[in-house]
Amino acid sequence: MLLEQERRRVSLTARRLADSGLAQGSGGTVSVCADGLVAVTPAGVPLDRVEPADCPVLSVEGGVLEGRREPAAETTLHTAVYRATDATAAVHAHGDNTAAVSAALTELPPIHHSAARIGGAIPVADYALYGTGELSDRLVKVLQGKRAALLANHGGVAVGDGLEQAFEHARLLEWLCGVYIRARAIGEPRVLSEDELAEIRDRDTYGWAGPDLLF
Repeated sequence: MLLEQERRRVSLTARRLADSGLAQGSGGTVSVCADGLVAVTPAGVPLDRVEPADCPVLSVEGGVLEGRREPAAETTLHTAVYRATDATAAVHAHGDNTAAVSAALTELPPIHHSAARIGGAIPVADYALYGTGELSDRLVKVLQGKRAALLANHGGVAVGDGLEQAFEHARLLEWLCGVYIRARAIGEPRVLSEDELAEIRDRDTYGWAGPDLLF
C-alpha cells in the first residue's frame, strides 16, 4: 500500500480534528505529502471514522494513484499548497471561530503574541466556490510567508512541517479567532506592530530563557 504510514497518520489526525471540535462530520480535510505523493482524507466519510485504507493517494499534480474511496472535495487546496510552498502537511477545518471570522474580516489582526508563530496578521482569501481551482489559487496567493490563512465565508487552512505541526497551527488559528471575537466584544483590540512581532520571533529562537537572561 502506497504511503502506508502516512495514511495512518492522516486517519489519526482526522479523528483528532473531530475530537477537538475543530470540524464536524466530514467537514474538514487532512493531508500529508511525501516524495511527490499526497495522502488525504476521503470524501463522504466522517472524520472520526476515517481508516487508513480509506485515504486515497494522489500525485502532487492531482491524479489518483491508489485508494478505495474518492478524495475529499478540498483536495485541490492541499495539492496546490504542496506545489506552491515547502509545507509537508495541511489541515483544513472550519471551527466556529474561524468560520465566523472568515465571514466578517479581510484579515485577522495579530492581537496576541502567539500569532507570530503562524505569520502574524492572517489574510483572508477572497471567496470562491469550495473544491475549485479558483479557491486554490486564491489560497496559495495569500499563504505565501504564512503558516495559516482563512478562506472567506468558509474556514481556515493551516500548514506545517508534518501533521503534528499543521494540526497545532490549525488549533492555534481557531483559538486566535476566538480571542479576537471576544476582545472585539469588549472594545477595539490593540494590534501588535510588525516590529513587535519581529521581537517575538527573535525571542522565540532562544527558547524559554530569552535573549535577556545572561550567565
